[in-house]
Amino acid sequence: MASSTNRKYTRLKWILPACVIGICSVFASLPIDGLPEKVMKALEEFAKRNPQEKVYLHVDRDYYATGETIWFKAYVMMQNQPSLSATNLYVELLNKNGNIAMKKLLPVGGAGASGNFVLPDTLPAGNYQLRAYTAWMLNYDPDYLFYKNIAIYDSRKKNALQVLDSNAVVSNDFAVQFFPEGGNLMNGVSSTVAFKALKADGYPVEVSGKIVDNKGKVVAQIKSEHDGMGSFDLEPAKGVTYKAQMTSADGGSKEFVLPAASNKGAMLKVFNRGSRIFYQTTLANALDTAYDDLMVFAQMQHQMVYRAMLKASDGRISGFIPTNQLPSGILQITLFSSQGLPLSERLVFIRQNDQLDLSLQNANIGKEEREKSTIELLVPEKMATSLSVSITDADKVHPAVDENNIVSNLLLTSDLKGYIYNPSWYFKDTSATTLHALDLVMLTNGWRRFVWNKILNDTMPNIRYPYEQGIRLKGSAYANNGSIVMANGKVDFIIKNPIDSTTSFASAPTDNKGDFVLDGLQFMDTVNIFYQGNDKMKRYSNVIVKFNNHFFDNSVPVKTPYVAKNPVVMDASMLSAYLNTAYENGRIAKSIASRSILLKEFNVTERKQTQTQTTESRYVSGMFTSDNGYSFDLTKETPTSLNVFQYLQSRVAGLQITGDYNNPNMTWRGGTPTLYLNEMPTDKSMIATININDIALVKVFRPPFMGGVGGGANGAIAIYTKKGGDNNGADGVKGFELYRKAGYSIVKEFYAPDYSQRKEIYSLPDKRLTLYWNPNVIVDSITHTATLTFYNNDIPTSHFRVVVEGIGEDGRVGRVEQTY
Repeated sequence: MASSTNRKYTRLKWILPACVIGICSVFASLPIDGLPEKVMKALEEFAKRNPQEKVYLHVDRDYYATGETIWFKAYVMMQNQPSLSATNLYVELLNKNGNIAMKKLLPVGGAGASGNFVLPDTLPAGNYQLRAYTAWMLNYDPDYLFYKNIAIYDSRKKNALQVLDSNAVVSNDFAVQFFPEGGNLMNGVSSTVAFKALKADGYPVEVSGKIVDNKGKVVAQIKSEHDGMGSFDLEPAKGVTYKAQMTSADGGSKEFVLPAASNKGAMLKVFNRGSRIFYQTTLANALDTAYDDLMVFAQMQHQMVYRAMLKASDGRISGFIPTNQLPSGILQITLFSSQGLPLSERLVFIRQNDQLDLSLQNANIGKEEREKSTIELLVPEKMATSLSVSITDADKVHPAVDENNIVSNLLLTSDLKGYIYNPSWYFKDTSATTLHALDLVMLTNGWRRFVWNKILNDTMPNIRYPYEQGIRLKGSAYANNGSIVMANGKVDFIIKNPIDSTTSFASAPTDNKGDFVLDGLQFMDTVNIFYQGNDKMKRYSNVIVKFNNHFFDNSVPVKTPYVAKNPVVMDASMLSAYLNTAYENGRIAKSIASRSILLKEFNVTERKQTQTQTTESRYVSGMFTSDNGYSFDLTKETPTSLNVFQYLQSRVAGLQITGDYNNPNMTWRGGTPTLYLNEMPTDKSMIATININDIALVKVFRPPFMGGVGGGANGAIAIYTKKGGDNNGADGVKGFELYRKAGYSIVKEFYAPDYSQRKEIYSLPDKRLTLYWNPNVIVDSITHTATLTFYNNDIPTSHFRVVVEGIGEDGRVGRVEQTY
């Protein structure tokens, strides 16, 4: 989360008000064998063991050309709250076959992560998907990972007739699915039946038709109302079957058989009135005592919000569920039998005015080429927020016709299984038409986060992937050239990062099977990990360490359930204009990348520090800066000692180092000095393994030394390993084996020119299509505003599309969009 005070999130777990449960728990009779408690306990146990994590990506655009860059900001949520414990995010670019074309591992901080994909010129044009997830999300249905369809064009082919998918088939074929409310039709009971019509490519199609029985009688005329969806009422008769004769807007005609009706059971009918929900239960046979005692149970965000016991013989078959204290989102209402079997189920969307309040104001848009523009973002909420902003050329870059933004994703599609077309449309307003269409979505999509029958029987999902905390090293150690496991020992690691030449150290104990796990590592790109196995008694020289592969090392860790679709619709002139601009932009970007960066001239007026002073000032901090002792700057030496213990022998008056240099005896004034590695307490076994050429500085403090954690009454020895600039290029570590491990992906910086300054690079043309990208907007805590500043490109009469998305520390989501 970002705020002007840089304050961290406070975890504010959403707790549905107790008064809601108190008001809504209605018992017409004593609980049936503890059924309400059994269902509630099962739900609580599921939520406890399977917290729900979600990922959403804010992407700067919906389509790109090769050579361009995809910019994205990820938001990670846990139980609809910012996931402050998340550390690793996996983002992949998938082609139309579901194969990974590019992938990134990104560090998560403050429930967010930012990244980019630079699209190579050689990438084939086509329909692609962005897929994002955490390791924890892989334990569940892959439908609930984040997916976004994008189109990628070949910038080298400036032909408006190029197609994205050469295998696309033009067809007027279509299919219609029918969904009785509550799940089933019952003979003699009037039911609402919703339907959804889809073309062969998976997109909706408008349809009309009629429902006829097996005698040819027309019982209903039907027509879709929004994006191929509609509904009608039907009261099935016993012994009669029904079919739909449908015609699509594309001219196709087909017949579909309706689901068969049952002669027994109970059905749930729901009316969403906004401030409250009215439900009614109906039995197929009023004399069937098996369904006399029922329970209605409603849950939201894996928490119970309503339960009521019903008794059909007493006429208690209906009720109201107040919703004024519930947040926006999906409410699952289930009708249970007295034996705890789910009989009927209905999803309802609760629509509240509770989104994060965001607005754009005081826009000063430049009219000329390269003129400065400013827009003020107002966030009146008195809380920490995490926000991202994209500003694009609205004349060349058009929004997707199938938009799924942060609001529609985190509140709607992330909880439903299957594809929903243009979900953002359902949040454009709260008119009766929009709310009715949203209810059609609820009627035509099922809940699959969990299955009641399974969790009531304590059948929980199989947890294959642990909740990650940083980068993990996992493996097994074997001694005697692999003949026995190295039980109850340890594996020492020296981790060298080629990017900045830093070196760090770690150890992982092995269990009785020789297995080890080292969690919590944080490093960028690929590091060299040198490892060696040992135990308390002896150091093995013939240990074999086998590292386990991480799932992200595989080519396809999980198969995508969706087919990539073209998210945009452009005519030939629009596409041609875009491709020409993208082509020119690619040429300019390459010119920028090939130019040298010139540094400002500056004069040195201060006295030059000595080598030792320079090294100490860069390595030493706090009480370790004390001069009560000896300093040895190894950056100006080429020591030949085996390790630092041999190096220090006879160099410090009073310090005695005797015996084996790998496990020496050290005394100073009758005691043992404390050892520090990079100012953290350590032990002899670790210090002994460090190559002397990897050490930059050694400071030996006379007794007593009280400057570090862990004591120092008998003096201290502080060892500092080399940083960038001090490394002499030594590649190996004596006695250690090498293992290369990929870390977090490096994210490049967004190019944003400042034309108020004069730079040689600004002589190039400016054809940028994304003019501003900021994945971490800082909002002033006093004015509650942030000023967005950017410079126009060289394209005259441009319009600019501004999109702001984000979350608050209380888990609310927000979005604002405006074109200038």
